[in-house]
This record gives sequence, structure tokens and C-alpha cells, in this order.
Amino acid sequence: MNILLTNDDGIQAEGLKALYRQLSRRYNVLVVAPDHEQSGTGHAISLHAPLRAQKMEADNSFGGYAVSGTPADCVKLALLELCEVRPDLVVAGINPGANLGMNVNYSGTVAAAREAALYGLPAIAMAANSTSPSYYDDIARFTVQLTERIFQNGIPAGTLLNVNFPDCPMAETAGVRVSPQGTTLFGESFEKRTDPRLKTYYWHGRGGMAENTQSENDATALAANYIAITPIKCDATDYETIDILTRWNFTK
Repeated sequence: MNILLTNDDGIQAEGLKALYRQLSRRYNVLVVAPDHEQSGTGHAISLHAPLRAQKMEADNSFGGYAVSGTPADCVKLALLELCEVRPDLVVAGINPGANLGMNVNYSGTVAAAREAALYGLPAIAMAANSTSPSYYDDIARFTVQLTERIFQNGIPAGTLLNVNFPDCPMAETAGVRVSPQGTTLFGESFEKRTDPRLKTYYWHGRGGMAENTQSENDATALAANYIAITPIKCDATDYETIDILTRWNFTK
């Protein structure tokens, strides 16, 4: 089996190395990742600058391609140019910091997996519930287990799995919970500052998760120490609203 491995934190990221160590024991793994951190880029692609893919080794841990673009660029370039064979699965991560609720729309990690799903490939986005994870290897070993389940059972075309892992060893998790995506946003703010030339600028900040109004979702599962798995579809159509809109009279 062939796996394409990417992330949004750059080819030197520890989470990527942990995934490579575990996945490469069983599968053929090709690494195509950004050459620098691309957190928060969402599903952006590069249209007005050339993409450069440089072969390199990451601390003698593995070889791969460092790409001068976004996570979505990496997947697109890999599938169309760099992969000698079409991968059977795309894995993105491990992101330091959870990808929960509506914030999955900003995540470069999730976008990389979504790009793969757009091409009809099964894909996983992996994240740890800590900005300085201590359990990358546990998360990577769980990723191998999840990979085996996907190869055994498959997932629907156009669907990716968004996985968030608690900040604890595998043995201390409460288990696995398949949960819907939350609809709450993180608390946000801008700090207004003045530069040395007396010009105003704004620095974007983020607080904790806003108050949750859902009884169960990815955030509540993770808070209860579960490994939260959320299937996300590329098709964002609101089919119920299609039925409503078709009853509107657009001729008056």
C-alpha cells in the first residue's frame, strides 16, 4: 500500500516525523510537505507564484519533497506530478493543536486531507490537543491502526476523517468516539498596536472555545478524553434548503 504524507507545519515538523516512523514500517510512504509552516492557510492554492519542490532529507529521518506552497498545493502537486504511483491513502499531520468545530475551515492540515478527498482518495487529518504534544508516537501508532481499518473497510468517496487526539498517552484515553463537527467558534480578538512610524496595525489573537450549545460534538468528545473522529464531506450542499428554495417564486 502507498501513502502520501503531508502537513501544514513544514517538512521538519516532529509530528510528521512521528507519522513517518510508524507508517513506513508497514507501507510505502512518500512525504510531500511545505518547506515552511503554513498553519491557518485553509484551502488556499498558489496561482500567482511558481511552486518549487526540492528533494531533501529531514534530519536524516526520511527523504521527501519540500514544496514552496500551501498544504493543498502539496497534495495537488504530489498527485499530478510527484507520485510515481497513485497513493491509496493521504495522511496529513500531526498538527500541534486541535482542529475542532468551525475552525476546521481554517486548518491547513484538514485542507490537505480535503484536497485528497476531492481527488477521490481516502484521507485522514491528524491533530493533537496540545500546542506542544508529548505523545506524538502514541498518536502515530493510532494512525496506523486507523489506516488498517480504512484499508479493510474503506470510507465513502469525497469524505475525510478529522481526528483529534487528547493530550495523554493512548492507555489513558477514554477510547474512541465518532462525533459530529461542532458549530462553535474559538473566541477571537484583535490587539490594536502602533508601529514605530506611528501607523496602526492589528495582531490577530485567539482565546478558548466559545460556549458550546451542542450536547455532543468533536470538542465535547475531546474534552472528555476521547479520541474524536469526525467524518467530513467535501460536498457542502444544504440539501434541505434546496427543497425550500425550489418552492420560492423567483418570477415576481
